[in-house]
Amino acid sequence: MHPPVTPPVTPPGWTGPAPAGVVIDLDDTLYPQSTYLYGASRAVGRAGAAQGLCPFRLARAVRRQLIAGSDRDGIFDQALFAYGVSTARATELIPALVAAFTGYRPRRLPLYPGAADALATISAHYPVVCLTDGTPAIQRAKLAATGLTDAFLAVVITDELGGPAARKPHPEGLRHAAAALGAAPSQLVMIGDRPTKDIAMAATLGARSIRVRTGEHALTPDDPPATAVVSDLTAAAALLVPA
Repeated sequence: MHPPVTPPVTPPGWTGPAPAGVVIDLDDTLYPQSTYLYGASRAVGRAGAAQGLCPFRLARAVRRQLIAGSDRDGIFDQALFAYGVSTARATELIPALVAAFTGYRPRRLPLYPGAADALATISAHYPVVCLTDGTPAIQRAKLAATGLTDAFLAVVITDELGGPAARKPHPEGLRHAAAALGAAPSQLVMIGDRPTKDIAMAATLGARSIRVRTGEHALTPDDPPATAVVSDLTAAAALLVPA
């Protein structure tokens, strides 16, 4: 348990009582997901090499598809098409490439500058839960690689609550985070990078939210709007814990 060291306060300009807890997204909020995807694409390249493909060309083709949108369908089909692999051959290759991608486990993932200090500042004033989407083994490996596994009261992985259908903006993850904090969802603040997921989920349950403009979706429009929009987690900490 990590109880608050000092009483929380209502951030300036906000209405209502002080937050009872803070929920923080993982990917592209605490660390740049591009670093994970870079390593995973190299793992795919190595798997392709075992099938006679150039690992560097394949990894580059996969990265280009991931940059175009990491949660799109058909990434490996498109990467192999760009590489020049026939459709029939791609059908044979894809299972091994997917297995390499999902089986990748990074040793270390770098945090955004100042993120560790910002998280420590927030945790000194509020109980904090991490809420993330994705395959549980992958998300836990990512969190371990950031060195932040023990920084949270609890870690909620939405896929453990009902598979991909339970991913944000489905509200079940935030409900579980609230239960872990012993609070109502409406008493929490959600910090995340994606308006259509993190912010929309918070809005569904009446929670306040802080959108950070980091990562793949930094330029995505603020729709739905967050309670506050800041540059990064350091700025979010400054908002939640004013000097």
